[in-house]
Amino acid sequence: ITGRVDDVLNVSGHRMGTAEFESALVSAEEVAEAAVVGFPHPLKGQGVYAYIVLQPGFEASDDIEAAMNKAVRTHIGAHAKVDLYQFVPGLPKTRSGKVMRRILRKVAEGDTSNLGDISTLADPGVVEAIMAGARKM
Repeated sequence: ITGRVDDVLNVSGHRMGTAEFESALVSAEEVAEAAVVGFPHPLKGQGVYAYIVLQPGFEASDDIEAAMNKAVRTHIGAHAKVDLYQFVPGLPKTRSGKVMRRILRKVAEGDTSNLGDISTLADPGVVEAIMAGARKM
């Protein structure tokens, strides 16, 4: 994967790529899509925040979180752990299908006051749903 140099997380001194996390999370049969970003963590420096889109027919539960934690542990290692899961109806994508990670990063950091230009999104309503879900957490 090229062009994702900025998506390297430094969690407690361990450098891990978000693509590794996403690949591990999508390996769980309940997960349709996943996007991972970092957020400021008081102890670790950076925490791991995962946005999860479930397959049709599945609903968010502790069992699904446990399955995803197991998948991450199996694919990456015991040192890798997702700090926060947010189940979302979809990911903010451009019309060409690219995930707009800057929006996800800002929501994870709690900075929803200025998300920038979202006119290029295929479905701008997804951003509202993500922000509403983040406020509940």
